[in-house]
Amino acid sequence: MTGMIADARSQVTRARQEAAEFRYKFGYEIPTDQLAKRVANVNQVYTQHAAMRPLGVSMILIGYDDERGPQLYKCDPAGYYVGYKATAAGAKQQEALNHLEKKLKKEPQLDEEETVELAITTLSSILAADFKSSEIEVGLVSSTSPKFRTLSEAEIEEHLQKIVEKD
Repeated sequence: MTGMIADARSQVTRARQEAAEFRYKFGYEIPTDQLAKRVANVNQVYTQHAAMRPLGVSMILIGYDDERGPQLYKCDPAGYYVGYKATAAGAKQQEALNHLEKKLKKEPQLDEEETVELAITTLSSILAADFKSSEIEVGLVSSTSPKFRTLSEAEIEEHLQKIVEKD
């Protein structure tokens, strides 16, 4: 989430509610694309009514589908959502998107290690900073581990060492 903290909490709560209702109705977990579509529709309704203030957040949803593989969707406050192979949100979003596009043009298929390293190098080059393992968080969803998890500081340190060795 990027934006106002209170709006982010509200939107996360609403997304959880939508996911729970879907599971109750249909008996299985909501696909990432359906959740993104539902969140975008709710955001769009907020822009239509004068009594409601549009939410000031951008949400990135990450999931794994058994049929379609990894999925990544971005929802904005206007109700627009789109799927990506890689995306960014925040102050230097366009620079990050340009960097990712340039890197993914060369190698459209990356393994898990390369993907994590691409994310870290993109963040590092856009912000013009070298990171320590305690300064960043990396979340991961893959075919081998479809449940979302964050990498430990030791795992991030390994990736940082590999990046340094490549340069």
